[in-house]
Amino acid sequence: MRVKANSKILALIVPVLLSLNSLACATPAHEDMAAHESLPAAAAPADVHAPAEALAAHGAEVESASATEEHEEKAGDVIMHHILDNHVLAFEPFGEIHLPQIVVAGYDISITRHVVMLWLASAILIVVFAAAGGSYRKMTAKNAPKGLANAMEAMVDFIRLDVAKSNIGHGYEKHLPYLLTVFFFILLCNLLGLVPYGSTATGNINVTLTLSVFTFFITQIAAIKANGIKGYLQHLTAGTHWSLWIIMIPIEIIGLFTKPFALTVRLFANMTAGHIVILSLIFISFILKSYIVAMAVSVPFSIFIYLLEIFVAFLQAFIFTMLSALFIGLATVHEEHDSHELEASGHH
Repeated sequence: MRVKANSKILALIVPVLLSLNSLACATPAHEDMAAHESLPAAAAPADVHAPAEALAAHGAEVESASATEEHEEKAGDVIMHHILDNHVLAFEPFGEIHLPQIVVAGYDISITRHVVMLWLASAILIVVFAAAGGSYRKMTAKNAPKGLANAMEAMVDFIRLDVAKSNIGHGYEKHLPYLLTVFFFILLCNLLGLVPYGSTATGNINVTLTLSVFTFFITQIAAIKANGIKGYLQHLTAGTHWSLWIIMIPIEIIGLFTKPFALTVRLFANMTAGHIVILSLIFISFILKSYIVAMAVSVPFSIFIYLLEIFVAFLQAFIFTMLSALFIGLATVHEEHDSHELEASGHH
């Protein structure tokens, strides 16, 4: 009976003890889980600093990469640096000269590299023409010009006969000084851009625009003097019936400004494009890092374009001068004078 009673008691007590043991085992696990869940909160500052350090390291890498890119200049940046105007005269590897920056009443009238080239071209022209004039004063009627004087006489006669006289006609002599000045000034500015350490002032659109504005005002003044105010206004109607004036007058006014615009863009674009092509050909070998490309492409083609640029320097000076003379001739033409010339030619 006692054995049976003890076995019944054990059967009741053992499950209770097992359940208590399971609860005791579950409590540390729960505490471990709670501790594990609370661990990220406690370790949060350390985890925050870790990404910050990674971001700082990444930023340092980006800065070092950008510094490397800045140290190694791109080909486009170098090309634009040589073409655009700036306040530094670079004489690598001998050094550089920083030009003064001047601002008066909010207007920037600083001395730039192209301004220096304009001054240099003007000084050279004064010296050359003074020397040619001095040699002419020493000559007699039996002597012929030689050397520099002979070359200048040939170019002056070419502009006088083939440009001014053929395009303007009667009264071309009073416009000849301007046309000669424009021709030689543009020619010398173009050639100075091909000299080492030089710069092409005519590659600056401000310079070409100023020259075109001179041509514009000279053309309009010559037209008013030749035809009078009434004749000048009649040119704006193009000799059409009054019913077409509403169309012709705006077209003629636009045409007055498109002519100097064409002079501006033509000279600027041609002189800039040549230098871009030469520098681009040179940089091809550096970009590809190939001596074969340099010997087969960059050097020979650059020399060819350079020689072509010498021809373009003369050609663009001639075109600007010829178009200026043509615009002046069209503005000062007399219908009566032309009719008399046609009648005279008919009689002959």
